[in-house]
Amino acid sequence: MSEYTISSSPHIRDGETISGIMWRVNAALLPAAAFAVWWFGVPALVNMVVGVVFAVASEYVWQKAMHQPVTAFDGSACITGLLLAMSMSPVLPPYMVAIGSVLAIVVAKQSMGGLGFNIFNPAHIGRAALMVSWPVAMTTWTKMQDMRAGVDAMTSATPLNILKLQGYDALLSTFGGQANLYWNMFIGTRNGSLGETSTVLLLIGGLYLIGKGYVNWIVPVVMIGTVGVLTFVFGPAGLFSGDPLFHMMAGGLMLGAFFMATDMVTIPMTVKGQVIFAIGAGAITVLIRLVGGYPEGVCYSILLMNALTPLIDRFTKPRIFGAGGDK
Repeated sequence: MSEYTISSSPHIRDGETISGIMWRVNAALLPAAAFAVWWFGVPALVNMVVGVVFAVASEYVWQKAMHQPVTAFDGSACITGLLLAMSMSPVLPPYMVAIGSVLAIVVAKQSMGGLGFNIFNPAHIGRAALMVSWPVAMTTWTKMQDMRAGVDAMTSATPLNILKLQGYDALLSTFGGQANLYWNMFIGTRNGSLGETSTVLLLIGGLYLIGKGYVNWIVPVVMIGTVGVLTFVFGPAGLFSGDPLFHMMAGGLMLGAFFMATDMVTIPMTVKGQVIFAIGAGAITVLIRLVGGYPEGVCYSILLMNALTPLIDRFTKPRIFGAGGDK
């Protein structure tokens, strides 16, 4: 007589594992990470290594101390540390990256029950904590040429900083025209955090995740599209005068839209809910960029929408089959 396994749904099985998915997400980030090391030099590599090592070590120590199964090497902690480092300035002191990684794992992930139970994206929680604690260090940038030449770094603004403080004409002047601006934004030869440089490499990584089925294309497309539409409509020079292409490639939007907003743990379960989530994240990003005092808003927009995910799920969950509506 054959044996039967009795279990609750779902009953579909495939060869994918959490560890396999997580390591492939790490692999999808490698092209952009390698470009950051080439463009910013050794400090970029140091911060990425520190972010990953302290994230994995924090998870390992926590799980050992709590007498839990050790899953620190399944790739999820690694991706948290790498994403955190890539959302930082290349010259941020490594000890700050280490603190951010510990907070991301301990506070935002393990204290909430571990992988699958975290409400907020851990890497963005770590970044937000560092922004509150060391705002000057977190918003200090350097000229790339100085870093690659091995001389003392000079402070320099990111494209969004230039737009915010000096205006669009100054931005075009800095890059030598609109065509040069778009090209530098696309290939990544610009200032910023480690993960807001090469648009094309982040797109390649994101398309790989979509092709593997790990990411629903709706979230990044709707979020990036929302930023483009709203920055065009409400551009700083007046209605329908913004530069949507610049804003879609600027800041951490590509990194956030493909690798953070799509976190399968912290986004709504239904397609309708994910569309609402993505529109909200894009709209808040634009609101912060155009009206707020901070030039970038991706981190806080995703965290705010993470907080609303349970509410979105509540109002977008499908009706149970056979259940009647309210009379």
